[in-house]
Amino acid sequence: MAAQTLFDLSAIDLTQVAVTPDDVAGMNPQTGHMRHLDYVIWKSEDSTSGLGVKAVRDDEFWVEGHIPGRPLLPGVLMIEAAAQLCSVLHKCAHEIGRAKFLGFIRCDEVVFRGKVVPGDTLYLLARELSFRRRKFVSAAQAVVDNNLVFEATITGMVL
Repeated sequence: MAAQTLFDLSAIDLTQVAVTPDDVAGMNPQTGHMRHLDYVIWKSEDSTSGLGVKAVRDDEFWVEGHIPGRPLLPGVLMIEAAAQLCSVLHKCAHEIGRAKFLGFIRCDEVVFRGKVVPGDTLYLLARELSFRRRKFVSAAQAVVDNNLVFEATITGMVL
């Protein structure tokens, strides 16, 4: 990997499910084409770090038009997927009510390091850096086939 991941993926059983798809749906309001976090494989005991999954499918809305014949997952959707994971972890860590909406308000230090294509499994890593009652900041990354493909700092807010 070009850079170090937030935590060691080899120590995590990738067959586990810590937050089910139904639980993700209950915590995040995104539905249909805008749900980009399938489930969470692992989260730390205090829920401030976690590993989520997005299965990149060939029937997604962007595939036909985002570089026809050679579809690449748009970077903005990688950021969205990571923000959805950060929101789930923040709600778990700080017992934020499911009805409260967590909005994505800032993205910094974004680097795209590799391509993501239909058929890939996008592993999303997140670790909380700071939080206050209404605002939280998380480091986020994504890995495909043991290659770091994306990283950013994501800020969210309870709205």
